[in-house]
Amino acid sequence: MTSTLLALQHIACEPPAAFEDELVSRGLELERVELDEGEPLPDPRDFAATIVMGGPMGAYDEATHRWLVEEKRLIGEAARAGHPIWGVCLGAQVLAGALGARVYAGEEAEVGLLPVELTAAAAEDPVFGDGPSSFPTLQWHGDSFDLPGGATLLASSPAYRQQAFRFERAYGLQFHLEVTPELACEWGEVPAYAESLEKIRGAGALDRLVDEVRAHANATIPLARRLFGRWLERVVRVQAQPSG
Repeated sequence: MTSTLLALQHIACEPPAAFEDELVSRGLELERVELDEGEPLPDPRDFAATIVMGGPMGAYDEATHRWLVEEKRLIGEAARAGHPIWGVCLGAQVLAGALGARVYAGEEAEVGLLPVELTAAAAEDPVFGDGPSSFPTLQWHGDSFDLPGGATLLASSPAYRQQAFRFERAYGLQFHLEVTPELACEWGEVPAYAESLEKIRGAGALDRLVDEVRAHANATIPLARRLFGRWLERVVRVQAQPSG
């Protein structure tokens, strides 16, 4: 079996970041596909696992981003076949939509370093089971989704109930843990992100958000790698490759 993982990106400035750092530290390889650049989408089942990252579009924007149709079809087929998936923000929404759940605009945007709480069901989960019951996360979204049929809710926040879920070997995380202060600055250089952020949080919002990300990085980045490492070990079950 291959030890290479597939990363699906919807914009260049939303890479797997700390998740990728953990993967590389284990000697594993990553094949990156930029869907928004028109790169062809391979079958996820040809890889050990698939990481689906965020982006500025909605999971329901098939009319303007036609590649979303094929992405959701393949993600849904792969998840139902037991393929391991790690979906983050838009990636979680794509996974939920691919599994037949409704994805929609929320009542108001959730933006900032905000806590999520694990559910009682998370105690039995191989990834979140011995994690902290509450932890800070970077939230930057206005969309939400219904819990897919057959999925288990793992985390919630006061603003959005669906924060993390598991469907067989597929995980969807509405929040970010993987983002460094440097990467948050890059997000602010994307016009759609900058305009949205200032509209929600006012002038100077980017600087304040980067300060929040920096202040919490000692908690979020290690937790990102810890959870992702558990997923690799306990769900994907891919072995670290010897260096050299």
